[in-house]
Amino acid sequence: MAESSIEWTELTWNPVTGCKKISPGCKFCYAEVMSRRLKAMGIDKYRNGFKITLHPEALNTPFTWKRPKVVFVNSMSDLFHDEVPLSFIKAVFAVMNATPQHTYQVLTKRSDRLLQICNQLNWTPNIWMGVSVENENYAFRAIDLSLTPAVVKFLSVEPLLGYIEELPLHNINWVIVGGESGHGARPIKYEWIEAIRLQCQYYNVPFFFKQWGKYKFNINPNDPTIDKLHPNHAKGGCELDGVIYRELPQLQ
Repeated sequence: MAESSIEWTELTWNPVTGCKKISPGCKFCYAEVMSRRLKAMGIDKYRNGFKITLHPEALNTPFTWKRPKVVFVNSMSDLFHDEVPLSFIKAVFAVMNATPQHTYQVLTKRSDRLLQICNQLNWTPNIWMGVSVENENYAFRAIDLSLTPAVVKFLSVEPLLGYIEELPLHNINWVIVGGESGHGARPIKYEWIEAIRLQCQYYNVPFFFKQWGKYKFNINPNDPTIDKLHPNHAKGGCELDGVIYRELPQLQ
């Protein structure tokens, strides 16, 4: 378990570490960089670097949390990677099922495998399932997600790398949008963000704008959220036309 600086969650829990790049959004993967750094520091959990590694010893961790938590599952991996056995995915789900006081946020780029095995998993309401959609070429992941039995379905459109004319929002409960940060970050444009915000508004889907990513991408150099002392500070700021969008799923 680790406290998280990600604006839409509280903690990270990694029963699996390691991954492989499969689409443009993976180019500057923070998890890959962090895994190599932790390996170099001698952290045993990352002894294999960024190779897929199961950590069954981590399965009991959620039972130790005394208060309800919002948890990003596998921030350092992808639970639906084809090298993660179905039996282990079921074990992770069993822990989430048994701890309904916590809210779990699972995110994958492998929507094909998610769709393939989703009916073999127990989707309790505390499991929020999301897919990454970085540009229009990967909008199909949202369609795959919409066909699953997950109670809460969300899209992480981060890093947003291009204009998405029509984001499939049928049966989607939440959309997160963000720009890329870090060395070599690729630009995000206002019109790309606004197009998604307007689609969310039209379909009444909660919209969460996480960050511009870099100060130079933000069209408003006076955005107060650029300041690290601002209570809603985000990388590069997070205002959009003077508004901070931090909407959350509308739960039944």
